[in-house]
Amino acid sequence: MSKAIKLFVCAFCAILIADVLPADARRLPDRPDVVQLRKGLAAFNRHDYTAAGLLLRSPAEHGDASAQAILCFLYTYGRGVPQSYPDAADWCHRSAEQGNARGQYMLGLLYNNGHGVPENFVQAYKWLNLAAAHASGPKREFSYRIRDSVASKMSPAQIAKAQALAVEYQPVPELPDSALMAGQCAGGEKCLDP
Repeated sequence: MSKAIKLFVCAFCAILIADVLPADARRLPDRPDVVQLRKGLAAFNRHDYTAAGLLLRSPAEHGDASAQAILCFLYTYGRGVPQSYPDAADWCHRSAEQGNARGQYMLGLLYNNGHGVPENFVQAYKWLNLAAAHASGPKREFSYRIRDSVASKMSPAQIAKAQALAVEYQPVPELPDSALMAGQCAGGEKCLDP
């Protein structure tokens, strides 16, 4: 990927993530853990990435998909934290598995480039396709273009496999550690392995 495209993708990711965060922050109740999340989102929106990384770690560790997606972005591009593709991949994967479109988009990019995960165009296509399905307007068009650029490197059989994986995908919400340890799942939902 050329440097200009990488910069555009980075800027697009920041816009994609920041675009919905103020609305998320306003809807949250005033519990202490939620206050920390709100402060972390505000720090990210004002480009104080160091504070955002510190404030969002606890909510992300406790399963907040938005906080995980932002940490994914921060670790991918080394904003406020040391650049670490393995850490980025971990946060992206946790967020994406919960159905967070921003996490899915970032995870697709990581699989496409083999950053923090093995290069895997089938997985890249799957996650980018899921992210594009949740996008709207210009973001949707851009997401589909990125997905289609991955498809240009794939065989028809690989594309079919990736599409089937996307259709089969079901989000898996993370539950608090105590519920995971007790093996409890809310409303018959799938539990993550403890």
